[in-house]
Amino acid sequence: MTHARLPRLTAQSRLATPLGPLTVAATDQGLAGLWFDDQAHHPGLLDVPVDDGQRFIAQARQELEAYWSAAAHAPFSVPLDLLGTPFQRAVWKALLQIAPGRTATYAEIAAQAGAPAAVRAAGAAIGRNPVSVIVPCHRVIGRSGGLTGYAGGLPRKRALLQLEGVAVPA
Repeated sequence: MTHARLPRLTAQSRLATPLGPLTVAATDQGLAGLWFDDQAHHPGLLDVPVDDGQRFIAQARQELEAYWSAAAHAPFSVPLDLLGTPFQRAVWKALLQIAPGRTATYAEIAAQAGAPAAVRAAGAAIGRNPVSVIVPCHRVIGRSGGLTGYAGGLPRKRALLQLEGVAVPA
């Protein structure tokens, strides 16, 4: 099996969560990756040292533990170092504006990213979000209010939204 070498990653770890294991990766500037094992666009095995105590990984672990157990969800504060195109980073920045317990549509995210006509491109960028849960792509829903794609799978999207108190259609 080949190992992925993503630019600038300096540490990785594994986290157990109620929704399955996560691989977490960081650079010297912040958290850069958080992937469920079977999610789309997972980079695979990383050719990066395992360091459970790396500061951004440790902070992400603490904040995620609080997230899974809290009735009210504070925004995450772990510094991020999101590796993507300028448009992808604009979309991911827009995702960070969606408060816990709230949702937004793909069109709203495209508009916030400065490209209101680029709804499909925004959807593709959302699907490529490298930091699941913390960059809340699970809070994006279809225009009609229905759950649409999620790289981590619709059951996880439903569970994350329910955890945050969002009424989810059956």
